[in-house]
Amino acid sequence: MVSAAELESLNAPQLRELTRSLIEQLTEQQRQIEQNSGELRFKTARIEQLTYELARYKRLRFDRSSETLDAVQTNLLEESLDSDLAAIEEQLKQLSAEPKSSAKLTPRRETLPAHLPRVAVRHEPESTTCSCGCELKRIGEDISEKLAYEPGVFTVERHIRGKWVCAKCQTLIQAPVPPQVIDKGIATASLLAQVMVAKFSDHLPLYRQEAIFGRAGYAIPRSTQGAWVGACGVQLQPVVDALKQAVLAHNVLHADETPVAMLKPGNGKTHRAYLWAYSPGAFETMKAVIYDFTETRSGKHAEAFLGAWRGKLVCDDYSGYKAILAKGVTECGCLAHARRKFFELHANNRSQIAEQALGYFRELYGVERELRDLDADARREMRLAKAKPLADALHAWMIAHRLKVPDGSAIAKALDYSLTRWTALTRYLDDGTLPPDNNHLENRIRPIAVGRSNWLFAGSLRAGQRAAAVMSLIQSAKLNGLDPYVYLKDVFTRLPTQPASKVEELLPQRWRPPTASAPL
Repeated sequence: MVSAAELESLNAPQLRELTRSLIEQLTEQQRQIEQNSGELRFKTARIEQLTYELARYKRLRFDRSSETLDAVQTNLLEESLDSDLAAIEEQLKQLSAEPKSSAKLTPRRETLPAHLPRVAVRHEPESTTCSCGCELKRIGEDISEKLAYEPGVFTVERHIRGKWVCAKCQTLIQAPVPPQVIDKGIATASLLAQVMVAKFSDHLPLYRQEAIFGRAGYAIPRSTQGAWVGACGVQLQPVVDALKQAVLAHNVLHADETPVAMLKPGNGKTHRAYLWAYSPGAFETMKAVIYDFTETRSGKHAEAFLGAWRGKLVCDDYSGYKAILAKGVTECGCLAHARRKFFELHANNRSQIAEQALGYFRELYGVERELRDLDADARREMRLAKAKPLADALHAWMIAHRLKVPDGSAIAKALDYSLTRWTALTRYLDDGTLPPDNNHLENRIRPIAVGRSNWLFAGSLRAGQRAAAVMSLIQSAKLNGLDPYVYLKDVFTRLPTQPASKVEELLPQRWRPPTASAPL
């Protein structure tokens, strides 16, 4: 700053420099004001949106006298709405600039059953010497109980935090409360991991888990479990976002989609929603899959998910991918889909033409078995030497037979499927990084199809997106040879103190058990 007296003594160049500096400072201050104002407007709008959504979900949850749902649908609806309510409240808490009073934050809970075994977990200060040099005296303790669960067995952790005081300066010292993924909740990381894995991996609805927990000694209400699921879904989202970015960093991706039933609470009926799956290429070292839940099969969802990604996409001929292919994404066809057309034709009526086509496909896949363990360059060379002549012969065979069969016949449709997509179907021949088909991802979406009967979403886009996010972590953990329960238990333990800049360390492909010597 320059005083008025000093200002009088400045020459012209110095005045110009001072003016320039002041303009820069004012410009920066204005930029920060506008940025803060924009963030405030966004946060305010988001809070209003979530508040409205919260009120709507509460009406659905507690005012359903006119609905005619069977018992199973009612249970699924209620647990989904409980999870959604908890998720919205968790997001509102994160957005709120003013901390709520402790009275509002502290939930009213029942005392944990006395018959469950107790395990004492003591938290004491690292040093019992006061900063003034005097020895501290222990004058009491605070005790809180957390419910832990190892498959089949409940225990209660009694967290004991001693109070230490200095007689001279009256300083009170106490170990801090251990951070938890659900603030002030009774569930430990082990119990939360059990609920999430049972629901999203074993496909057990919460009302069934309530009965299972009852046999272990404490029937946790499904509404309580639903609240945990919603809160955990919000807390896990940064890890899921990091997993998505890691997947999109690859140049070769697989994409596929499968229908799932979505329950509409207003009329008790279901309609078809979709779960999309994306994974790195079959020959990539990263083992992961990321799911995306949408209410329709529109191609805009794939376009939104992939965003600015421009690479080689292995997919079927679904028209929904055409928009992103027109924007620079390279289409790589699925040879297995082409083969399947002839397989079905042969299985249905023993078509001799289809049998001949299957012979060509058999030879092409025979080449793939030979080069499975080669690097990309060697794979390309062998394909050009062995597979390309076979593909050329198949192409010529298809053209010749297409001229002989009538339009609209089943064999004509099978031939047309391959002939119109020939460039995409054979793109893998000249690129060692590409697989010949999409089987790599179809094997990763199959677990969803297996649990489809227990995978009803209660009319909530939130519920579907939450399930897709959690299953992305669980299935990716399985692909890396991890026990999803052990993995999620550790993630829930570390997540409250994990820096945002190091969230990638919690991804399944990078995660290591806490006792492992290998660095994260």
